[in-house]
Amino acid sequence: MTALIERLERNRWIWSALGVLLLWAVLSVTTGRFSLHSLSGVAVSASFLTLVALGQMLVVTTGRGNIDLSIASVLTLSAYASIVVAAGSDARLPLALAAVLGIGLVTGLANALLVVVLRIPAIIATLATGYILATATLIANRWAAGFSMSPFLKTLAAGRVEGVPLMLVIALVAVALAGLLLGRTVYGRRLSAVGQNERAAALAGIRTGRVVTGAFLASALLAALTGMLLGAYVGGAFLEMGQPYLLQSLGAVVLGGSLIFGGSSTALGTLCGSFLLILIVTTMQIAGLPAGTQDIVQGIVVIAVLALAGGRAVRRRRAAPKTEAVAP
Repeated sequence: MTALIERLERNRWIWSALGVLLLWAVLSVTTGRFSLHSLSGVAVSASFLTLVALGQMLVVTTGRGNIDLSIASVLTLSAYASIVVAAGSDARLPLALAAVLGIGLVTGLANALLVVVLRIPAIIATLATGYILATATLIANRWAAGFSMSPFLKTLAAGRVEGVPLMLVIALVAVALAGLLLGRTVYGRRLSAVGQNERAAALAGIRTGRVVTGAFLASALLAALTGMLLGAYVGGAFLEMGQPYLLQSLGAVVLGGSLIFGGSSTALGTLCGSFLLILIVTTMQIAGLPAGTQDIVQGIVVIAVLALAGGRAVRRRRAAPKTEAVAP
């Protein structure tokens, strides 16, 4: 039994995976409309969420309660920028990609500057950055008089290969790369060390500022690329486009088993958490719940998971043996 508990602690993504299977089975039985074919629609929505959540996961891993609240604004502004710059032409797609990456790069560096150098709490710093980007989005909205999509980008976002959505393939590749980053690279080990104890990591010679900066850069860049793809998928952009991803990106991370206190994250769990959250939203939509109620339920789910994780952390600290200094 102890070995099983330890295995579950090491592989926290199992719980979200079981949640996906259970909820899928319930929906299949109760509605009679869910099948492997209908799974593709859920998979596409979960894929967009996964890309954003992977960036959020890296920021959360840095610890100190760090989260990125600028994700929604980065996503929306990037969608507008890609549409305006590309102007429906594949030939202009490199320019659009450069503009989108520029938005992600500048935002990530700004967030890192505020958090690492000025020591402003991440929740405040990224919220302020998000407001600035929201103003830029209002300006971009005036320029985007009509929506014309790049054919290649549209294929990439909405295309399929042998019935499998290309977005799902992109998300799986991103999850695999994030998993390798966390588990097989020096940066991944340093990221976990900083999240577990930033002071101890600094004393060990780790340049903690660079590690945290890398996490914020990755989060902003992934949000920017997601905005570009999402704009092509829906065929346009609108002002509240990225808003749902603000809560859902954090929800996918905590549901997937990443520790909100930092230091331990799982890319596979983030994927499973994204699928689980999308299925929860789908269930509420089938039940006919209004959008406001759906947000409340999602918030309750996230709070419940955080409370459970916090309670387990407190119990671990209480159960940990206390060492006493021995006089020489």
